[in-house]
Amino acid sequence: MTRFQRTIACLLTSLPIAFAASHALAQADFPNRAIHFVVGFAAGGGNDIFARLVVQKFQENTGATTVIDNKVGAGGRIAAEFVSRQPPDGYTVLVGASGQMAIAAAIYPKLGYHPTKSFIALNMIASFPLVMVVSPDHPAKTVKELVAWAKAHPDKSNYGTSSPAFTIASELLKLKTGMPAVAIPYKGTNESNLSVMAGQTLFTISDGPPAIPLVKGGKTRALAVTGSERSPEIPEIPSMAEAGFPEVDTQLWSGFFVPTGTPAPVVAKLTAELGRALSDAGVQASLRKMAVNPGGPTGEAFQKRIDAEIKTYSDVVTAAKLTFEQ
Repeated sequence: MTRFQRTIACLLTSLPIAFAASHALAQADFPNRAIHFVVGFAAGGGNDIFARLVVQKFQENTGATTVIDNKVGAGGRIAAEFVSRQPPDGYTVLVGASGQMAIAAAIYPKLGYHPTKSFIALNMIASFPLVMVVSPDHPAKTVKELVAWAKAHPDKSNYGTSSPAFTIASELLKLKTGMPAVAIPYKGTNESNLSVMAGQTLFTISDGPPAIPLVKGGKTRALAVTGSERSPEIPEIPSMAEAGFPEVDTQLWSGFFVPTGTPAPVVAKLTAELGRALSDAGVQASLRKMAVNPGGPTGEAFQKRIDAEIKTYSDVVTAAKLTFEQ
């Protein structure tokens, strides 16, 4: 072997070592440039506010530069697909909601990403139950009474819905009780709640922010909140488990995700620092004011929850023969 060949061989041998060393240094130095947090919904919406509350505290704690990017469209799916295709280096973080993650995976067969295969789950930001309401003039005072009324009056039984999440929750109730009800679509949860007030629909199951003020104002009557725990915003209202239907457990959430392949040290650092931001008393108080439960599972436990939800939602979609336009 000539001197030139020996030199080339030596350089080629040292390249992987040098690359690995620089790669390790980059991870240890993380973050050394701006981290982009991508929100799939408009500024001022719930998920955007969640993100800004936590990311602001994350920036204060770490000194990192952060940017909130709102990539709006297709129920958040444009943002999720965009992040799934970014370099897995921790500098692009998805603020993902259950609608664009677990629910989308259950209802859209041609989704351009998978919530637990394309992403690594970091932290859940918050979760919240849904609220089932009827007109305050309706004779049913409990979920069981409403089910009995619907079975006795099938031609008058319908429900308002403005998203696949609310449709799935309502159809799950139908499957578990045998009650009849026809879905009436609305553009938003404000409209579906107003439809109950106006007597256009028998009930709606929706998120708390638009529903709870109407309940407190006596404009609608809440029969239950989904899941096993009562809502601190309306503590007098029973959970679905207390009402006798524990399997009606649909809850929505938001969380942080990075693309699959992101190095473990970066994942660990992001998870720890986002967790520290989420545990801040001020952040928690601000989240609770939005009628949500701060925090939740992280890492593998979070991913297992998402996989379980995909299975549950897929079963409902199949059993109820639901179809959704993508």
